[in-house]
Amino acid sequence: MKLTTKLMLCAALSGAVTQVLAADQFVALPSYRVGPYAAGGSGFYGGAIDYFNLVNASGGVNGVKIKWEECETEYNPSRGVECYERLKTKEGGATLVEPLSTGIAYGILDRVAQDKIPMTTLGYGRSDAANGKVFPYIFPLITSYWNQAAAMIKYLADKEGGYAKLKGKKIVHLYHDSAFGKEPLPVLEAQAKQYGFELIKIAVAPPGSEQQSQWLQIRQARPDHVILWGWGVMNSVAIKTAQRNGFPREKILGVWWAGSEEDTIPSGDAAKGYTTMTFNTPGNYPVIDEIRKKVYAAGNGNLADQKRIGSVYHMRGMTLGILWVEAIRKAQEKYGKGKVMTGEQVRWGLENLNIDAARQKQLGAFGMFPTVKTSCDDHEGSGAVKVQQWDGAKWKAITPNWVVGDKALTRKLVEESSTVYAKEKNITPACMQ
Repeated sequence: MKLTTKLMLCAALSGAVTQVLAADQFVALPSYRVGPYAAGGSGFYGGAIDYFNLVNASGGVNGVKIKWEECETEYNPSRGVECYERLKTKEGGATLVEPLSTGIAYGILDRVAQDKIPMTTLGYGRSDAANGKVFPYIFPLITSYWNQAAAMIKYLADKEGGYAKLKGKKIVHLYHDSAFGKEPLPVLEAQAKQYGFELIKIAVAPPGSEQQSQWLQIRQARPDHVILWGWGVMNSVAIKTAQRNGFPREKILGVWWAGSEEDTIPSGDAAKGYTTMTFNTPGNYPVIDEIRKKVYAAGNGNLADQKRIGSVYHMRGMTLGILWVEAIRKAQEKYGKGKVMTGEQVRWGLENLNIDAARQKQLGAFGMFPTVKTSCDDHEGSGAVKVQQWDGAKWKAITPNWVVGDKALTRKLVEESSTVYAKEKNITPACMQ
């Protein structure tokens, strides 16, 4: 049984056809491994690179190996734009880019369309980019901030006994004062109006290492729930400051960028019982074991600390790697197996992804992330999330099934916002061939 699983995984990674002389598929990684957000960047990009190395060790994508180059952005939007410009023409031209930063993503949004280089924004970024008719080169894959925010309200409503029970409640949105932190506001504001809860918005200046005044405001407001929309050092500071101010951690629900080991371990006992959203189910998977055996055992692992293998950030990076490789594989099915794909061809692959449960099993990643099926109308491909809780030592999923919020609302917002953008940019919405 184990041998069969290994053979299936090897075949899934390498593809049925190989060409020894195929050139490399170049992708751009404007990453960050220093500064206050280094833990997130190093774990995420480390996971992606580990998966690329696993695929390359198995022969590449039908013989085409993945090649990448990093450029340090320090999570700074202007540096991110500089890195994109530096990387986009290397190795014959980048065919994919992932900045892992809402600010950087906004900064290169128009450029990637002009350059015909598809950009993924995995679980973040501009939510209305789910409309591929207006944003053909942007892919907010798996779940956008708008669908995550809607799922948060659904989860909180379920805890209270239904949406009707939210009336009169107070919900604080404690957010990183940046484009990232402000992105969910359209959904939260719409649902506050719809369900009658009071939305209290409290900003935290980046990086968020001082929050005493914000938590004094929270203590005075006496909210029923706090949504922690943080990133980097802001998260552990929030968890510890909440404890000092006597605010129950059980009433805090974090965005998925506030739900890593790097957020909870430094927080100590203050984090036990803390919950966040996630688009990965915590646990071990065959593909992680393969990375340990074939990548790290061969000395090709990207993480300096091997204890981080399979951690939250690492798993998210692996998920990116899977989605990218599957998009390249899909593009090859149309444009030629064993050939290097152009950015335009990879864009088509991203728009025609179908990673169902059967494919996840073949990849050794069954249940690791929700099934993904994209189209011209839907560059997100899922919209599902889970809720996880820190038990003091590890993360555990506390929602057995994937949670989906009010997608009718979020789709309405996507259509309205993308229509405004299209008019501003003189774009005629249409599907690309």
